[in-house]
Amino acid sequence: MSDYIERGAIKVIEVIGVSTESFEDAVHQAVAKAAESVRGITGIEVTNLSGQVRDGRISQYRAAVKLAFTVR
Repeated sequence: MSDYIERGAIKVIEVIGVSTESFEDAVHQAVAKAAESVRGITGIEVTNLSGQVRDGRISQYRAAVKLAFTVR
């Protein structure tokens, strides 16, 4: 399905991706995990980046991501 719709509706949900590698990987994790149960994701918006620090180093990266998909 096209990412442009002339009529209908688009639903938006928010998920938080988690990674020990990077913020970019946290975004990828959010999309990949959501895609396991949500069909037809057409767009994303990264709304927040955060993380956890242990012993002066970033130990976990988190990305809050809004996912858009067409309502069927």
